Amino acid sequence: MALFLTSLVAACSSPATRAGEPVDPVEAAERAVPNIIILLADDMGWNDVGFHGSEIRTPNLDRLAAEGVVLDRFYVQPTCSPTRSALMTGKAAFRLGVFAPLSKNNATGLPISETLLPEYLKTAGYSTALTGKWHLGARHRAYLPNQRGFDYFYGNLTGGIGYWDHVHGGGYDLQRNGVAARDSGYITDLIGHDARRVIRSRKANQPFFLYVAFNAPHLPNEAPEQAIAQYGPIDRQDRRVHAAMVSELDRQVGQILDTLEDEGILDNTLIWFMSDNGGLIEAPQSVRNMTDAERRAHLETQYGVPVSQRFLDFVRINQTEGGSDNGPLKGGKGTVWEGGTRVPSVVYWKGTLAPGHRPDMVTVQDVLPTLLSVAGLAKPAAPIDGRDVWPLIQSGATPDERAYVVQARHGGLDLALYQYPWKLVQPSTGAAMLFDVEADPSESRDLAADYPDILAALQKVLTDFPRGRDVAEPFDRIMQDPDFFGGEEDRVPWADQVVDD
Repeated sequence: MALFLTSLVAACSSPATRAGEPVDPVEAAERAVPNIIILLADDMGWNDVGFHGSEIRTPNLDRLAAEGVVLDRFYVQPTCSPTRSALMTGKAAFRLGVFAPLSKNNATGLPISETLLPEYLKTAGYSTALTGKWHLGARHRAYLPNQRGFDYFYGNLTGGIGYWDHVHGGGYDLQRNGVAARDSGYITDLIGHDARRVIRSRKANQPFFLYVAFNAPHLPNEAPEQAIAQYGPIDRQDRRVHAAMVSELDRQVGQILDTLEDEGILDNTLIWFMSDNGGLIEAPQSVRNMTDAERRAHLETQYGVPVSQRFLDFVRINQTEGGSDNGPLKGGKGTVWEGGTRVPSVVYWKGTLAPGHRPDMVTVQDVLPTLLSVAGLAKPAAPIDGRDVWPLIQSGATPDERAYVVQARHGGLDLALYQYPWKLVQPSTGAAMLFDVEADPSESRDLAADYPDILAALQKVLTDFPRGRDVAEPFDRIMQDPDFFGGEEDRVPWADQVVDD
């Protein structure tokens, strides 16, 4: 098995227009660049989609998989904000300093020095819209979607909201272009409805970029009763509700596809579906059965700071209500195991991409340079970590090898580095481990003792990898005021808490 220790920044083959040079929208339309839609699920596990054999019915995602290109080894970060930062920049979250989800009280966000995907696409003549979850900065206006390249934003700034009450951490968080939107309804439906409205209201002579960042199936476990009822045979209540939330997301995907067909633009629209991280799974029975006193003692030992009752409640919910399934992969959301980082993904472009599967490793960092290439833009002048994998998606051409770093913060920072097929796992405490994730996707055989030279080489790559300054607030502050999803509204709306710089 070969080990490729290659450059972290590689050239992308690309058309003539330089990223950053404005293009007239009419010229873009004449070049026949496609409309681009990113469909992002939140906390959807490997075995939460029909095309991976799940009991959850996802006919519309299955259609994309049957008619599009399935990325069999698509990797993200273990949690929300790190994945979204890499998606928007093409850079490693580790390099950006986005090591963990950004809490509602986080003073900053994704560094404003970074140029984001919608900003690049606007230079190619695209209109840009985001419907759904942002989670890259919520307190200062400079970090908000409308200031980061999105012409239009409808959704939530924070990490997750109640499906019916649209509350996060006591504050109402559904807004449209910076103004609270007191819309009633199930948030998955509202996000999908607004995405369809964006499509129908597009300018005829201008390509559009639409980022649909669903809240589902993130906690809290909430779904319409009729959706839950169809999963009656599933024993566990949390799995039944989770399945219903996934099906409601799938239903909205189907309606978006119907709208594209009705508008006559499905064959000129590239759709990239993915999840932001692996699914949240139940903790082991021994952890779920802990008393509050036992759980508090464990957390205070782990984090080294006093634990508030609110944080204790938050942890209990996350340990006992995870309804996802990442099998046969190990672990889940918040871990650097495969179940936290390897997720379902499909690229679909009717009439342009032939159906198929790609076994090569593709990462969320590759999305930006790939879409810029499709949009007729050259690679950015600033170095990025991602690769243009359009030749792989289109024809199966093998991409260059690239190191990929993931991290999960639990007091300390657990790290993993991929140099496919090898994976180095470096926990914050304890010995490093080495896996061949191609031969052993369940990570059941630690090969560190068998391949010490490979282990050492990967450890050096990880040590040398640029590490950004942590943009998250201190963890002890987060623990005093955790991010509850849904519940009583006892603060002013988050849109009204934004401050100007």
